[in-house]
Amino acid sequence: MEKTLNVQGMSCGHCKMSVEGALKKLDGVSAAEVNLEEGIVDVTFDETKVNVDAMKEAIEEQGYDVNA
Repeated sequence: MEKTLNVQGMSCGHCKMSVEGALKKLDGVSAAEVNLEEGIVDVTFDETKVNVDAMKEAIEEQGYDVNA
């Protein structure tokens, strides 16, 4: 399954790596692609293993706000 999350506050390569890294650590997330210009993250995941709330929490732990 794929979902696009709107993430506020990402502005650089470090932000991109933090968010992608946090998401890829979650069991069930197979891909995470940050688009800094648009402020979005495209996530590919197995919905039987992980949900959007867990992904939002992982991103928020990195210090960013998520508007799913």
